[in-house]
Amino acid sequence: MRAFRVERYGDKAGPRVGEAPDPEVGADDVLVRIHAASVNPLDRMIRDGEMKAILPYKVPFVLGNDLAGVVVGTGPAVTRFAVGDEVFARPGKDRIGTFAELIAVHQDDVAIKPSALTMEEAASLPLVALTSWQVLVERARVQPGQKVLVHAGSGGLGTIAVQLAKHLGAHVATTTSTGNVDLVKSLGADVVVDYKKQAFETVLRDYDVVLDALGGETLKKSFDVLKPGGTVISVAGPPDAALARELGANPAVRLAMSALSFRTRRLARRRGATYSFLFMRASGEQLRELTPLIEAGRIRPVVDTVFPFESTREALEYVEAGRAKAGKVVIRLV
Repeated sequence: MRAFRVERYGDKAGPRVGEAPDPEVGADDVLVRIHAASVNPLDRMIRDGEMKAILPYKVPFVLGNDLAGVVVGTGPAVTRFAVGDEVFARPGKDRIGTFAELIAVHQDDVAIKPSALTMEEAASLPLVALTSWQVLVERARVQPGQKVLVHAGSGGLGTIAVQLAKHLGAHVATTTSTGNVDLVKSLGADVVVDYKKQAFETVLRDYDVVLDALGGETLKKSFDVLKPGGTVISVAGPPDAALARELGANPAVRLAMSALSFRTRRLARRRGATYSFLFMRASGEQLRELTPLIEAGRIRPVVDTVFPFESTREALEYVEAGRAKAGKVVIRLV
């Protein structure tokens, strides 16, 4: 099969589309012919070796964390899917590789594609939709009337998180640039802070939950907008020991992660708040819970640009350079 493989960590120019062995299909696996895959910041981080401590992929490996496609084979223990089914998925962290013509995915991580979506639209959703669900529903347990701040509301994660938070009944604020103010309002944002004109920490107060996708100074300033007992959940800040435990890391890695997040956790305690880092996990069950919201139009994908498979490297460069105006960048294979 054709695949976009990383031969050496940190080599931006090296990965290219070439031949790779077809995947082996286990008893519980669904073999999918991929029609579309989307690009995430995580792909760049994996390629550059920034995640090696917790995701030690052995080179060469195929990049990619989102897919939509058609089932072309099933293992003998598969009960939920049949050949011909249109599906979408975020493969488990140990089985990435969606920038390829074929992939074998455990049936627990797969869901039937929402019928209203194109393959490109469906491929844009799994990682960011699951992240939004796991932050807002599973961890923060957002309730109607609560105040939620979603940073970078026009980004791949932000566009979905704003919509989900609004569906949950929250009062939603978000940050974005001038050109995307109308977009995030159309997605359901009640308050929009144009970061080119205002500092969000000076205009927002008494928020229950902040979803941070930026890290750095934005993360630090996010504690200024919380009410006592509020929480910041980050996908871009320093990881914590809880993540290390979830990933089964050894004691040394756990200690290192705890040290990385010490200052942030201390800041949270001083503000009477909490901090946690979330590394999303694959879940076909949660994708199935999200599907009715997608079918009803309560969550709609936002696709910035679609690249052909042969231009996968250019798609990564486009995302890395910050050229995407809103939503996700997608790679079309079929």
